Amino acid sequence: MDFFSALLTYDFLRDALIAAVLSAIACGIVGTYVVARRMVFLSGGITHASFGGIGIAYHYGLNPIGGALVFAVLSALGVEWASAKGKIREDSAIGIVWSVGMALGVVFIFATPGYAPNLMSFLFGDILTVSRSNIIGLAALDGVLLVVMLLLGRQIVFAAFDREFARSQGVRVDALLTLMTVLTSVSIVLSIRIVGIVLLISLLTIPPVIAGCFTKSYMKITVWSSVLALVGNVVGIYVAYKMDFPVGATTIILLSITLFIVKLLTLSFRKGDKLQRK
Repeated sequence: MDFFSALLTYDFLRDALIAAVLSAIACGIVGTYVVARRMVFLSGGITHASFGGIGIAYHYGLNPIGGALVFAVLSALGVEWASAKGKIREDSAIGIVWSVGMALGVVFIFATPGYAPNLMSFLFGDILTVSRSNIIGLAALDGVLLVVMLLLGRQIVFAAFDREFARSQGVRVDALLTLMTVLTSVSIVLSIRIVGIVLLISLLTIPPVIAGCFTKSYMKITVWSSVLALVGNVVGIYVAYKMDFPVGATTIILLSITLFIVKLLTLSFRKGDKLQRK
């Protein structure tokens, strides 16, 4: 069946497309912040630590996404607190949270009687199984992120690039960074179904890196990151449908190829400019 005919026929495919669009908006906004603050390692730690919440929730018969959400937020705030208070280096705290979260997830799942279903969808994504509640959650998250960017966008830019200058301008940096850390954690957990725990860090970082090749404006990078993530998600679903490939992996491969081509083109243009100047 043709892809567009299937969209009109199957509800799960339409839900997947809607989730792809909503997730792209969230990942574009949050991903720009993550890359600007050089928090890629932290976002990876939060992503993998959330597996601990999935394992605990599954063991006690709770909603796995809800468990992942609580665990991810607490892990992120714990890392921020540990690094801010000087108790432990941030990279060490992230490494500990990353490994402990994954280990807890494995232990609790192993300790649960019976077969654990859909675990591969959490690790590598399965957008075709996204639920309506997940879509509603992503829509609400997008609304919150857009409002935050409209009201606090300038302050977020100050806090991301120069905390001391932001404080001198009266910005409540600590509260703002805590808010963005929580929103980053929520975005990560609600996007797990799209590409999975293992691949999600790429969806957060590749679009902003591509956008950064064409502009240095934070707001423009945010917009173009969302657009690139959206195109990557939608085209990934289309190619995966045609080729019968996993959607998450297909999306990341397409975005990676795009980044490689863009980098080659920008490097060739720069070399051409240098030769003309000489």
